Amino acid sequence: MTGPRIINLGLPKTGTTTLTDALRHAGLKVADWRIRKGQSALPDITGEHVGRIIYADYFASGDPLARLQEFDAINEMSAVRHDRSLWPQTDWGLLSAIQQHHPDIKFLLSHRDPAKTANSMMRWNNLGRRRLPQADVPGLPRGFGRSEAELAKWVEGHFTFCRRVFAGCANFLEFDIEDPGARDKIAAYLGIDLPWWGQSNTGKVEAE
Repeated sequence: MTGPRIINLGLPKTGTTTLTDALRHAGLKVADWRIRKGQSALPDITGEHVGRIIYADYFASGDPLARLQEFDAINEMSAVRHDRSLWPQTDWGLLSAIQQHHPDIKFLLSHRDPAKTANSMMRWNNLGRRRLPQADVPGLPRGFGRSEAELAKWVEGHFTFCRRVFAGCANFLEFDIEDPGARDKIAAYLGIDLPWWGQSNTGKVEAE
């Protein structure tokens, strides 16, 4: 098949950057959060958030990945800031459209302890302190998410959603980023070698 064949449904701060780095070390082309200069031959998507591209194509043609055919994997689809709140990994209508147009797609869910994820969100720039509470997020309406307990409940809710939606599906793998066997499980599931696996994005702050 051509085009993306791997989709990660993980939320921010659940090891998504580690997964991107691992897939890139394996020689795959990964769209992560935003299409940066030099990553695509399509000028109309360069600089755009991956989530915005996905939604635009979903509503324009029905295929959420129509303009992402250059990429092997899609990771960190969400984006939240003052003018947008995009969470494709929480939208079953969109996910089912991906499955329909790309029947060989494989879904991953990067899992991390919800309390640790919430704590990391709260410490990551202004993600937990301002952006999430001020946005309308599926499962986390505006005004909620100001405490780590609320963020953790939202994170656990997303994991539960994915498990329920993909229950019994052969094209879904949930992995815990703290599992020493995570790399081998992902490699076996995807049918590729992962020459690198570590911990990325520690101590760095992504400018928004």
